[in-house]
Amino acid sequence: MSNMRALPLLEPEAAGAVVPCCPPLAERPFTAEEAETAARMFKALGDPVRLRLFSAVASHEGGEACVCDISDVGVSQPTVSHHLKKLKEAGLLTSERRGTWVYYRVEPSVLSAMGKLLTISPAAA
Repeated sequence: MSNMRALPLLEPEAAGAVVPCCPPLAERPFTAEEAETAARMFKALGDPVRLRLFSAVASHEGGEACVCDISDVGVSQPTVSHHLKKLKEAGLLTSERRGTWVYYRVEPSVLSAMGKLLTISPAAA
């Protein structure tokens, strides 16, 4: 059984392109919905353990990591599971159970959306 789910940060566009949840900060003020979405994402990454786990998954060979390979972050396994759950709830990770292990993946479109969100256009600089 797969636990994979669509990420809420992105909406599909024509021709398979993806659009970030929110415009770049310098483009226009966020709507209330865009601000909520971005805040959930940044709140999830605001914890050092979560940021380390997110980085471990994002940088893992093959673009996905087994929880057994990324759990050495200085906290207990139940705490690791709690933090991974928070990252999933924020739409930053997806997961899939394979036997007794859970594998986590950061969708490339999420990293792209995060980068675009923080980009300042040359006209605004």
